[in-house]
Amino acid sequence: MMTKNFGSVAKICVCVLFVLSLCLLPSCKKSEPSDEGAGAAQSESPAPSTIKAVEEEPQEPAETETETVAEEPAQVEEEEEPAAAADTAGMVPIDIELPKPMFVGTPQDTKVPNLEKPLGKARPPFLAPEGTKNVALSKPVSGSDEEPIIGELSMVTDGDKEAADGSYVELGPFVQYVTIDLQDMYNIYAIVVWHYHKQARVYYDVVVQVADDADFITDVQTVFNNDIDNSAGLGVGDDMHYTETNEGKLIDVLSQGDINGRYVRLYSNGNTSNDLNHYIEVEVYGKPVK
Repeated sequence: MMTKNFGSVAKICVCVLFVLSLCLLPSCKKSEPSDEGAGAAQSESPAPSTIKAVEEEPQEPAETETETVAEEPAQVEEEEEPAAAADTAGMVPIDIELPKPMFVGTPQDTKVPNLEKPLGKARPPFLAPEGTKNVALSKPVSGSDEEPIIGELSMVTDGDKEAADGSYVELGPFVQYVTIDLQDMYNIYAIVVWHYHKQARVYYDVVVQVADDADFITDVQTVFNNDIDNSAGLGVGDDMHYTETNEGKLIDVLSQGDINGRYVRLYSNGNTSNDLNHYIEVEVYGKPVK
């Protein structure tokens, strides 16, 4: 009897244990996915941060490049402005009074080699050191033709630039020259010459020289030469022929360095209209040598 009761108790205990194991098994299974889900969430959560970092990193260099490109032109402009100011420091426009024009345009039949094209507008102002003036006005003039065909050599520096009859001196044919004595040493910045602007003609072998020597043997400086074949015997020049206008021909001496002297000599060798040589006026702009 005791044996049967013990067997029954044992069966009951086994059943109870089996039921308890069934209750515990689902709770264990539910906890495992939650751990995996948390791990997966932790492993996946850095991904958005990584993507953001990748997206943001290229933007920083792009901003830097944009700033650099924007700054470079500003730096260049800042560097150029002082240089331009230095070039014009103490420089002022020369006041050149022009005579009235006698014709309009350039003849189409002017066939001259090495001829510069008309500017088509007024010549820009010429800048020179402050205090520059025409130092040739009323100064004595001599020349290769001491007995001109028309006029007097003194007309070259008398201040009359008009192309009317009686305002110019006419020299003989072939190579002729006039020499202006400035009567002192000057730093020369520009020379303006009017041969004859009543017609649109071109003068040949125009050569302009500056010297300390009245005979132009020593210390001679050539500041203009358009003699392309050395027909005047003063060397081949590389300056261009030009058409006479009321503006005259302005020779930029300042850009050629330190040119100074007492005497200015101008040559010519006829023109496109005839073999004669003419001068209406010559102006020499400069300042006394200190």
